[in-house]
Amino acid sequence: MPSRRQFITRSMTAGAGLAFGFPTRANPGADPFTEREYQNLVTPDVRRAVDRGLQFLATTQNRDGSFGDSPMFHGNLAVTSLAGLALMAGGHQPGRGQYGDAVKRALNFVLSMEQRNPEGFLNNPTSLYKQGPMYNHGFATLFLAEAHGMVADRKLGKNLADTIRRAVDLIIRCQNSEGGWRYDPMKQHADSSVTICQIMALRAARNVGFFVPKEVADKCVKYVRSCQTADGGFSYFAGQGPAAFARSAAGVVALYCAGVYTGPEIERGLRYLMKFKPGDFAGGRGFMPESHYFYGHYYAAQAMWTAGPKYWNDWFPAIRDELLRINRSRNDGSWQDPTVCGHYATAMACIILQIPNNYLPILQK
Repeated sequence: MPSRRQFITRSMTAGAGLAFGFPTRANPGADPFTEREYQNLVTPDVRRAVDRGLQFLATTQNRDGSFGDSPMFHGNLAVTSLAGLALMAGGHQPGRGQYGDAVKRALNFVLSMEQRNPEGFLNNPTSLYKQGPMYNHGFATLFLAEAHGMVADRKLGKNLADTIRRAVDLIIRCQNSEGGWRYDPMKQHADSSVTICQIMALRAARNVGFFVPKEVADKCVKYVRSCQTADGGFSYFAGQGPAAFARSAAGVVALYCAGVYTGPEIERGLRYLMKFKPGDFAGGRGFMPESHYFYGHYYAAQAMWTAGPKYWNDWFPAIRDELLRINRSRNDGSWQDPTVCGHYATAMACIILQIPNNYLPILQK
């Protein structure tokens, strides 16, 4: 299993020498010595739950290498990519590690789904779930970028690099005049939820050496800021509608991914999110009635991790204990989301619980 230092060195080396784009660390302005202030909050129960979750993913992977354990989401690229990221968050690289074969099969499946119209579009046209194909493209590009540099096979590595380059170019071409992105691979009225998927994918690609113009990030920052509401949260559309937990978590992470780490919009966003800390919200019932539970906490955990130990040491034990409670009654080690599928929920939960591993380059400190 690779060390954290190996991951960091690879990521920083890949991005060296580029004049424009994003910084390569999760928070480049943070004092590295403050890492010691992060408490060791990964308990034996967490390790056992994650081990069972990853085993569930690897042993129930679809024959074609995809993930998605419901008819509607079978072969869905977003679900497949998140499952691959969850396995990689445990240190399993394509072709290496206990679940390396599962990661490589997922990688090959995503690569096989590149469309030619438009060029570089990552989407499975046979998947039954059709809404928001740019979610598929954003998560797939993120997965491919995180795997870049970890592939030993030269032919596969070249295919991976070429695909990432075309996928990045498509995202850049589809950014609208507001600075955001929408459901389809074209310039449309933007929303904050699709926008975070694209800017995070661009950030991951930039981290490993792919050029992203700085003005793309600058325009995205302007758009995300226009979505912030008076209470510090973020709305779905710029200047329209109320804030909500999931989209607000996405808004904070979008700013981080675009290189904004400090400022009033960050602090107000974090304060808004803290009102929804698991165990404190809805009398301790958490967000289980909320249809975007896993999506919201996936971004909220990233926001708190990047914000620093003050936030992380308070937030992570709460979401950790809630995820363990949700999982405790499952004999197969999975988490479930009735609106999507078990592969999706399990991948999201495992990514959250493995953030302290520091294995995914996009989240490294």
